[in-house]
Formats: sequence, structure tokens, C-alpha cells
Amino acid sequence: MTRTQPEARLGVPATPPRLSPLERLFAIRGRGSSVGREIRGGVTTFVAMAYIVLLNPLILGASADITGARLTSSQITTATALAAAVMTVLMGLIGNAPLALAAGLGINGIVAFQMAPAMTWAQAFGLVVLEGVCIVLMAASGIRQRIMDAIPKALKTAITVGVGLYLALVGLVSAGFVTRTPDAAHTTVPVRLGLNGHLSGWPIVVFCFGLLLMTVLTARKVPGAVLISIGAATVLAIVLSQGFGIAGWGLVEPRVPDRLLAAPDFGLFGHVDLFGGFVSAGPIAATVFLFTLVLSGFFDAMGTITSVSDEAGLSRDGKVPRMGRILLVDGAGAVMGGVSGASPNTVFLESAAGVGDGARTGLASVVTGALFAATLLFTPLADVVPAQAAAPALVVIGAMMLAQCRNIPWHDADYVIPVFLTVAVIPFTYSITNGVGAGLIAFVLIKTCKGRWREAGWLLTVLALIFGVYFGVTGIEALFK
Repeated sequence: MTRTQPEARLGVPATPPRLSPLERLFAIRGRGSSVGREIRGGVTTFVAMAYIVLLNPLILGASADITGARLTSSQITTATALAAAVMTVLMGLIGNAPLALAAGLGINGIVAFQMAPAMTWAQAFGLVVLEGVCIVLMAASGIRQRIMDAIPKALKTAITVGVGLYLALVGLVSAGFVTRTPDAAHTTVPVRLGLNGHLSGWPIVVFCFGLLLMTVLTARKVPGAVLISIGAATVLAIVLSQGFGIAGWGLVEPRVPDRLLAAPDFGLFGHVDLFGGFVSAGPIAATVFLFTLVLSGFFDAMGTITSVSDEAGLSRDGKVPRMGRILLVDGAGAVMGGVSGASPNTVFLESAAGVGDGARTGLASVVTGALFAATLLFTPLADVVPAQAAAPALVVIGAMMLAQCRNIPWHDADYVIPVFLTVAVIPFTYSITNGVGAGLIAFVLIKTCKGRWREAGWLLTVLALIFGVYFGVTGIEALFK
């Protein structure tokens, strides 16, 4: 005879078991997970995206602002780790989603190679802060959804593909695999292989080794493939540099660091000029820069959030729980990226690695954020990674972004030329802004000339006119001189 509780004998429902603080905060069991799986998933996500702590300094440090000033590796590394740590933890606590944030690849390229040469670093980061404010306001008001609906999916996809080519080209150039022809006007090609049309030197060998290793590990879906490859290539570079005296590495000479631990360098934190960029670059150019940041930031985030949430089984009838909170945290990530000096922070697709390893709740994000915080003490490691070791990541990630080509309607004549212009102009002109503008103008023009201007809509028409002014700003200025 089994014993029953007094409440059960009297017909009173048994008291439900008391929930632990973690369960109340993250609903771990409610999502079919466990604390162990969440911790494992958080670690996996960190390993998959920790390369950004090494890669972001390479990108931001490769450019100088309008005054010729450059950012130091220790400053960028600290800013990158700090912003990723804070925003990823907030995503876990507020959004309760297994989504990690860090400095967005592609968006940091806009800051480094397009904005900084036209203004100071403080002014560029000021525009980044304004981008985040715009995204937060749009997320809160619902305007974000209207803009997303206005731009055709094919053009959004084309931007992703174009940025992928752009990143790959930046990686090839940074490593010295591709170089600019000194006098391109009198030669058959504007760029060439290596320094003299041929590959030579041990630094190129390190780049090729890292690229091939990363390719194989990525194809085999090895967790942390990017980070493993960067580490292996860096070790090889240090051996060649310190053991055999090989030179020619560029800005960073691979060497064994004097120390592994160092105090974080918060020199970039809070150094922002919100509106100075509108003076240095001009109101039209600065507005276009801001628009491009907003466009790239929130569209990439929307796609990533949706795809990772679907993979985690969190979507219900096509809707993601707490989407409003998630979007607000994502927008705040851009603000934090500007304030810290890391460039806009956004949700990383590598979050899917943690989801694949069991992550289902925000606890995984808290774990990932805590690991990013720990990297603040290891900033000296960023000073030992040469471009040849880190650049393969740009090439491989760029290649992954090109996979989106399958979603472009190549059979539709209304999209072929706008898509092509977007994809081609971005890497050919080293400008994401130029590619976005060229694609939008071509799309609106085609629809208008076919008598179907309503399909483009008034919002796209206004954006196309803005880009038209942007492209012709030099000529317009000349008329009034």
C-alpha cells in the first residue's frame, strides 16, 4: 500500500516543487534543457566567436582617421572584449535567448575603411552611438519592421553577399596575397598576385597554411575552427620570426609575449563626438554613413536572430519569444560598441554553434559573456597575432556569406542588375555605402521606367534620391563655388 500526502488524500492539489533562482530566471527545464547543457553551449559559442577579439583589432587598427591617428591593439582588444561581455550578459538576462553579441564583421569595416578616413575616431564612434539610438527607437516604435518590409529581400541578400566579397578582399590584401599595382593606369590589371605577380616569402606561407587549415576545419564543422586556425598560424609565425629571423610581417611582428596578463586599456571608452562627423564628412555623407550602419546592423541582426531561434526551437508560429526585448538589446549593443570604441555590436551567427551543443536559454549567453569578460586580462595576446595569421578568417567568413547567393531570384530581370551592382560595387570600390546606393537607385529606376513605381514605394524612392545626392555631392558642391 503506497503512502500519499495529506493534501492528496483530502483532494487538495500538491504544492508544486519550489523553483531554483536559475529556473525562475531562465526557465531552463521549461525549454527542455539543463544547467550543464547551458554551460556547455555557452562555452561552445565563446570558442566559436572568440576570434573577434583578435580580428577586430586587425580591422580597426588597419586604418587611420582623417588626422592620421591609429588605434592601438590593446585599446581595441579591451573595447571588443568589454562590449561583447556586457551586451551578451544583458541579452541573457533581458532577452533570455542563447544569442551572443560582439563587434559585427562587415559593420566594423564600414567604420574603419569608410568613416574613419572622413572624420576622427571619436566622431566615427559618435555615429555608431547614433546608429544604436536609431535602432532602439525603431525597435520600440515599430518603424524597424516597416523599413525591413520596404527593401526587397533580394537586395538585402545582395548586401550580405557584397560584404562577404569585401571582407574576403580585405583579408587577401591585409595578408599580402593580393597587392595593388603601383601604376594601375598603365597596366592591364589594377591588382596583382603577391608583390610581383607571384607569391613569395614565408609570411605568405603562414597565410596559406592558416587559410587551408581553417577551410578544412570549417568544412568538418570543428567547433572553434576559426580560433584554432588563427592560433596555429600564429605559432608558426612566431617560430619563423623568432627562431629563424624571418621578417616582412607588416605592422605586427609575431613574438612570444613578455606576459600573458595585463591590465585592460580603457583608453577608448567614452571618447565619442556625436555630431562632429556631420561637420568633418559633410551632412550628406555622414547621413549616408549613418543610414548604412543602421541598414547593415538591423537587417543582419533580424536574419541571425530568426535563424538561430528557429534552430533552437524557440519560434512559435514564426514568432520569437521576447523579440521586442531582444531587438532592444541588439540596438543597445550598437550604442555600447560606440561608447567603448569597439564598433557596433550585433548578434553573432556563431551563436548557432552553442545552440547546436544544447543551449536553449539566456544562461548560455551569461556564460559566454563571462568568458569574454575574462579575456580582458589577456590583451597582450592581441599584439602577437600578425595579419597573415588572422586574415584567413576574413576570407573564410566572406566565403560563408556568399552562400546567400542561393536566395537571390536570378530569373527576375527586375533584380538581376540591382543585385549585381550591389554585390560588385561594394568590393570594387571598397565601399559598402556605394554598393547599397547603386543597388537601390537601379532598382527604383527599373521599376519607375516600367511604370511600376508603386512596387518600389515612396520610402525606397526617397532613399534612392538621398543616394543620388550622395553620389553627386562633389558636383553639386562645385556648382555653388
